[in-house]
Amino acid sequence: LSTKYYFGQNEHKNVGKILAEHKEKLGIQKILLVYGQGSVKRSGLLDDIKGQLSEYNFSYVEVSDIQPNPTATKVYEGIKLCKAEGVDFILAIGGGSVIDTAKAISLGAVDEGDFFDFFLKKRKPCKSLKVASVLTIAAAGSESSPSCVIQKQVGDKVIKTGCTTELNKPVIAILDPTLTYTLSNYQTACGVVDMMAHIMERYFTNSEGCDITDRMCESLLKSIIQNARLVFEDPFNYDARANLMWAGALAHNNICGVGREQDWASHHLEHQLSALYDIAHGAGLSVIFPAWMDYVYNHDVKRFCQFANRVFDININLDDLDKTAQLGIRALREFFKFIEMPLSFKDINASKNDIPKLVEMLGVDELEKSEGHFVQLYRQDCEKIYLIAAEYDCKKDNL
Repeated sequence: LSTKYYFGQNEHKNVGKILAEHKEKLGIQKILLVYGQGSVKRSGLLDDIKGQLSEYNFSYVEVSDIQPNPTATKVYEGIKLCKAEGVDFILAIGGGSVIDTAKAISLGAVDEGDFFDFFLKKRKPCKSLKVASVLTIAAAGSESSPSCVIQKQVGDKVIKTGCTTELNKPVIAILDPTLTYTLSNYQTACGVVDMMAHIMERYFTNSEGCDITDRMCESLLKSIIQNARLVFEDPFNYDARANLMWAGALAHNNICGVGREQDWASHHLEHQLSALYDIAHGAGLSVIFPAWMDYVYNHDVKRFCQFANRVFDININLDDLDKTAQLGIRALREFFKFIEMPLSFKDINASKNDIPKLVEMLGVDELEKSEGHFVQLYRQDCEKIYLIAAEYDCKKDNL
């Protein structure tokens, strides 16, 4: 599957027209609308899109109030509705949480078992309903990625985990940067961290000879940093908003992952934080990713020096590569602080005492079950990374 992008100012005014153009090819008869809680209604976007669907004679049903860190409860609700109403297409209006919910519904709507089996790796999906997305926040890249993350309460535990399959890729992504004008600085910053993390999960790799994708990763990171600063100066800077929106898609449609092993330990370490504390994914990543870097940079100090040099313009000190690597990590934290993102457990009201619980939720041990590929992390490693995140003090670092 590949995603067809529709990108530009006021492109959200063309949703009905775009779906009508694809109606026959995609066999669209009845649509499930999936959307969030407040802003999509308050802004008038939802009513506008409903009006367009009616204009082009599409019938639809709705699943609403999708929350950040999306839950299985809403997915089950959507699956039940799809089966009862004969839904054959899903339109997600929102950000990553909404789109991920739509993807999970699309897998479960054509399956007789429990959709969460796919997330627990008990079964592999073999079919799905087609999904289109109208993106309202530049962040997760879910509008064109094969990934999807859902959390479910199982007994006294919250399991937050992902399912990656080509079936998850939306067939249509409608990207209108003007829809991101109303985002708060915090929402924008969480999105910026999320897309940067998607790139860095691919960038820190043991694969050699990937200079093209290295350069693509580095250029995207530099552009995100530059445009984030512009958006913080002026939230209505269309070009900056547009560049961030496109960066979010490129960060996670895997163009930056071609030909290379990918890591993903930081994401999985963070999933436990946001499951336990119900914090924004981007906020958790800004705490975890630099802590992971502190712990692993010695594995390939030259790659971290390259990161420092090419992303943050730090001169490489050939007499002290460790120092250059550390300056690169510090520069990343400095940028995260500039966009007012948290850097430690204290900043997200997390407790060092919960580290054993976080590691248990992560499911690693000392022998077989590990996280990551750049460096394989076992239980003790993961505890140490959480501890770095818990004890980090920006004042001591003069940030």
